[in-house]
Amino acid sequence: MRPLFLFIFISISTALTAQVVDSTVVDSTAAKPPAPRVVKDTVTLVGVGDIMMGTNYPESMLPPDDGAFLMKDVEPYLNDADVTFGNLEGTLLDTGGTPKTCRDPKVCYVFRTPVRFVKNLKSAGFDMMSLANNHAGDFGETGRQSTMKTLNAEDIKHAGQVVQKYVLLTKDSLTYGLVAFAPNSGCVNLNDLEGAKQLVAHLDSICDIVIVSFHGGAEGAQYQNVPRTHELFHGEDRGDVYKFSHILIDAGADVVFGHGPHVTRAVEVYNERFIAYSMGNFCTYRGISVSGVNGLAPIIKLYTDAHGKFYKGKITPTYQTYGGGVKVDPQNQVIKRIQELTKKDFPESKIQIAENGLITYLAQ
Repeated sequence: MRPLFLFIFISISTALTAQVVDSTVVDSTAAKPPAPRVVKDTVTLVGVGDIMMGTNYPESMLPPDDGAFLMKDVEPYLNDADVTFGNLEGTLLDTGGTPKTCRDPKVCYVFRTPVRFVKNLKSAGFDMMSLANNHAGDFGETGRQSTMKTLNAEDIKHAGQVVQKYVLLTKDSLTYGLVAFAPNSGCVNLNDLEGAKQLVAHLDSICDIVIVSFHGGAEGAQYQNVPRTHELFHGEDRGDVYKFSHILIDAGADVVFGHGPHVTRAVEVYNERFIAYSMGNFCTYRGISVSGVNGLAPIIKLYTDAHGKFYKGKITPTYQTYGGGVKVDPQNQVIKRIQELTKKDFPESKIQIAENGLITYLAQ
């Protein structure tokens, strides 16, 4: 028989954990419904173009100090966002792999950056990278796997390979989705518009903000304009990036970050969603020409609502010199270039780009 004092203690404890409501006993220890999700009024996204931090193939063209200086001057701008995006050209691989061959050896470049260089991407604050481009497969499957493994180890999300078409990132109660496209083998096909629409629509159903990246358009200083038709370059269909961007925004994309031409192109706001048609060579050490307009690139910072609706943007102008790192350009050269290109290519555009790089949407 239990002692009397134990019986009284149990009875009092039971009474304290129950309430009588409308003659029904309710356990006050039952799980409470989750608190409503607190969503930010304004989200900030930063996007930049091509990144290739040096190569050790076919001969060493690596920067000193493992490239720690390459983006040091612009790290404050890259880190100043909820999500920061870039396009990684080449592979993160120390040795080995099978170098790719090209139909035209004169335009065949292969890049193999040692895996330790990933620390520069981490220090710069990159959250998401596109691996959809013509250099992601420079060293075959060995290079692809090494690149993905290296980024995963630093928790840098990546998308664009057929083995990982898209990726999700949850931060501050918001879910971001990134899907990336290119016309190159091993990548999610830029020219499969129906497949692209399905991927974007799926992400739109599970994400707050859908970011689309594409590697498209012809390359070089003579291809700074957006032609609104398919672009062919060395026999390759580089897509109709204007049609592609509009169709995917209609399918649910919120931001489109373009790259591939190795020069900066115009920007646009379509259906209250932002498009950058090419963000140029952002950080490309020695292996890629940075002479003239090839060395000018923007850091584009976007301000949107929690569903990707464009509020405003800001261009920070940068430049590179051969063998040097990324510098902020006091002459604002790339801002002026984007102003000119946008006026010419999109005269119907309702955005305004100020001398200081502020992008505003006149339709608001």
